[in-house]
Amino acid sequence: MFQPPRGTRDYLPEDQMKKNWVIDQVREVYEAYGFEPLGTPAFENLDMLQIKSGDDIIDQIYNFKDKSDRELALRFELTASTVRVVASHRDLVLPFRRYAIGPVWRYERPSELRFREFWQADVDIFGVEDSIADAEVLSAVVDAMTKIGFEGYIININDRRILSSIIQLAGIPEEKSLDAFRAVDKLAKIGRDGVIEELRGTSPHEEASIKLLDMLGLKGNPDEVLSMAKTMLQDYPKGVKGCEALEKLYEYAKGFGYAEYITVDLSLARGLDYYTGPVYEVIAKGFEKYGSIAGGGRYDEIVELFGGESTCATGVSFGVDRLVPILEEKGAFDDMHLGAEVYVAPVNQKVLVEALKVTQMLRNAGISTVVDMMGRRLGKQFEYADKKNIPKAVSYTHLTLPTN
Repeated sequence: MFQPPRGTRDYLPEDQMKKNWVIDQVREVYEAYGFEPLGTPAFENLDMLQIKSGDDIIDQIYNFKDKSDRELALRFELTASTVRVVASHRDLVLPFRRYAIGPVWRYERPSELRFREFWQADVDIFGVEDSIADAEVLSAVVDAMTKIGFEGYIININDRRILSSIIQLAGIPEEKSLDAFRAVDKLAKIGRDGVIEELRGTSPHEEASIKLLDMLGLKGNPDEVLSMAKTMLQDYPKGVKGCEALEKLYEYAKGFGYAEYITVDLSLARGLDYYTGPVYEVIAKGFEKYGSIAGGGRYDEIVELFGGESTCATGVSFGVDRLVPILEEKGAFDDMHLGAEVYVAPVNQKVLVEALKVTQMLRNAGISTVVDMMGRRLGKQFEYADKKNIPKAVSYTHLTLPTN
């Protein structure tokens, strides 16, 4: 008997309806913000997907050759395809605000919470340099989470320029900064000692690694942490600019109404190499064991790398498949009915055609309705409706439709 490929899963109707519901809520919020939908291919040219992806991600790419010997790959996220579109369509009106929802693939070790095929829901803004764009995409995420039933969040923010400056201050060579980013990004997974071990090939001295991690330990209230960071990095202009960008983001968040959830975490790195400014992740309070359920950052240089004009960009992505089990644990679906609302049960085959007309009347009124198609006895039909959790059943006995 065949099973789905390792790292993938089937979604039976009950599970798929929950997933569809989450996607619908997120889409409604994105569209309320004026983000426009963008569709791109599930596979792209391999060399394009490898631009600024980082060694860790490159190892996870599902790549293959087609029948014409072209090197292709399944997309591992939705951003690269969008950047390709922006780079090649120079007539796009800026700022370009897009959302994209769809499956992506990564060849990594599967677990109970992590699959090789999973869905993401992204929002991105191209063409806005100011931190208001970063604050806007985060606001869309917060509103989407609220709409699907979350009450509290932890929004960790940092800036890659701050992190880069701290790495230099710690005595790690600038050319090793990307390696240091990747090591620091694993801090929550492998701990302090694990990061020091990973940094052995990056830092010339273990003392530099320890100094780096001590400085990255700053975390907490944005005003306090950024004040300390600016003092610490006063001789590093890029680091100071990063602090100023986060100060503006925090100020804008007050206007959007979610500033209370923000924490500055100077160890936050995010794994992808293309981030250039603010980075952020969103965690659901009370469900920290699931890790971040949304994350992203600013990537002001990648459009140019893809052959386009220099274009500022920032964005954030939801892990849709991670949201559903959290909502199930919360009991969010317990009092929610997903699926058909009415079952029409004709008492016999003589009234079936008229029962079909009633079914269509209900459907045309926007009521999800199913009708018996197997000629079963009335009792069996009601039994079926119970098993499918259809809340209302109507037995049809008339030979003709009523006139009023």
